[in-house]
Amino acid sequence: MAVAMASCGCTLGVYTKLAAFEKQPISKTVSFGSSFGSDTLKHLCTSPKPRLSYSSSTMIPKASATAIEDGSYQETDVVPTPKVIIDQDSDPNATVVEITFGNRLGALLDTMNALKNLGLNVVKAKVQLDSSGKHNTFSITKSSTGRKVDDPELLEAIRLTIISNLLEYHPESSAQLAMGEAFGVEAPAQKLDVDIATRIRISDDGPDRSLLSVETADRPGLLVDLVKIVTDINVAVESGEFDTEGLLAKAKFHVNYKNKALIKPLQQVVANSLRYFLRRPTTEESSF
Repeated sequence: MAVAMASCGCTLGVYTKLAAFEKQPISKTVSFGSSFGSDTLKHLCTSPKPRLSYSSSTMIPKASATAIEDGSYQETDVVPTPKVIIDQDSDPNATVVEITFGNRLGALLDTMNALKNLGLNVVKAKVQLDSSGKHNTFSITKSSTGRKVDDPELLEAIRLTIISNLLEYHPESSAQLAMGEAFGVEAPAQKLDVDIATRIRISDDGPDRSLLSVETADRPGLLVDLVKIVTDINVAVESGEFDTEGLLAKAKFHVNYKNKALIKPLQQVVANSLRYFLRRPTTEESSF
């Protein structure tokens, strides 16, 4: 799919809980999504989130002076759509995380420190600027094993850590992220209709596995819950990519049933189960 230094000093309540999460024992998994250890992340995603307290001068609802690549400032009335990609396929030895938010500066060192506080190492990092914005890419491994992250709870903690830092340093992005509803300074003005936003596709990806694609309204804990609902049907999740793009979450998972591609009836069972699950209105009702 798709990072231990000093604390970054984030004031978000969610970051405090994520730091506590790092100290909890994380179950070892043989393959991505194969087991779920503590219920710390479930508590993190279902408990009420304290709102950030920013003064009106800090909030940038529309036009603002924006820091760009060379450190100068420009006036802009367009807030780019934040994107966070967790990629498990590109590198066989590391989890690749990409953050895009136009050409705005982000507190990247702070983000790296926060990820490292989760027991992760940044083994490689690069910045690429193109017409779609500045892409900050990190290759990360678990410091305890030197291998890529295979626990969905830790992957979700990585995602929430990145988003919480984004909201800390770019509060103007809160209204564009589904996470703004959970712990941002300003909730999104429009809510996605889950039935309309949800798209599920399953296709063969060779004789030994299938490709499951899910697009739906984002919320905290979604990555963990998607993996859990699939594995509860005894379908194995090998690897994949999880994208957070504004209000939407887009997931691609390589899946198999007893080391074979999913047959049509089983594909229908998986799709129906996910649709039923995703229609549930709250995390508390949808998490088991």
